[in-house]
Amino acid sequence: MISDNFNNNINKQNTQHPYHIVKPSPWPFVTGFSALLTTAGAALFMHSSHFGKFLFFFGFSSLLGCTAAWWKDVVSEGTYEGDHTNFVQDGLRYGMVLFIVSEIMFFAAFFWAFFHSSLAPSMDVGFVWPPKGVKPFCPVGIPFLNTIILLSSGAFVTWSHHKIDKNYNQACAGLAFTILLGVLFTLLQYYEYNHANFSMADSIYASLFFLLTGFHGFHVLVGTIFLIVCLIRMTKNQFRSHHYVGYEAAIWYWHFVDVVWLFLFISIYWWGGRPHA
Repeated sequence: MISDNFNNNINKQNTQHPYHIVKPSPWPFVTGFSALLTTAGAALFMHSSHFGKFLFFFGFSSLLGCTAAWWKDVVSEGTYEGDHTNFVQDGLRYGMVLFIVSEIMFFAAFFWAFFHSSLAPSMDVGFVWPPKGVKPFCPVGIPFLNTIILLSSGAFVTWSHHKIDKNYNQACAGLAFTILLGVLFTLLQYYEYNHANFSMADSIYASLFFLLTGFHGFHVLVGTIFLIVCLIRMTKNQFRSHHYVGYEAAIWYWHFVDVVWLFLFISIYWWGGRPHA
């Protein structure tokens, strides 16, 4: 059981102010260099370079390792060293909110492209939407099932958040159910992709469909990993009363994923899949 000393919010490095003076760390430089290798490798790979493929996977693996090591240090600072005062926790929350806002802008660009193409179909797609030859998915099939799954997962994670200060076991159970539903969503999306009768190269509709749903699926995968890490920390009793900023960030991210999916289901599957001249 972790000591409750960190609940006193005492910064061990300097008790005269609430800020966290971060110790020297190699991870910012190494992570940045790994990101450079990943980007360079991806660019070379797109130009049919075999070395680019190796460079991409090496850089990406290094990036994942650096990220895990860096976040492990952050967890240690907040959990064991008591460096995350109330002031620092608020800063972390603001940072997560700004990150989610940037993600909203990311998806907004693709939604803009989708509505621009669907509301005024060009001659390239025969002035109709969806383009001829593209058979969209039925919205009441797997897409509707995935909607129920994601909404249910949001309810479970909210219940877990509500119980974390009252019943730790129920909080763990709610989080575990959320993770299972996230995995099920990913598997169903993989099944849907395998049974699509169009590819990414089949018109602007197909390109935007796979970009929007694919990037959302990637976010679901990242959110699931985020929640798995939180579950592991929860089983180790690393979350204490009113001191679980990492878990709050994961919950906010998961709700963001839920909301994006609702927009996707309504615009891409339900409205966008209907004929529009």
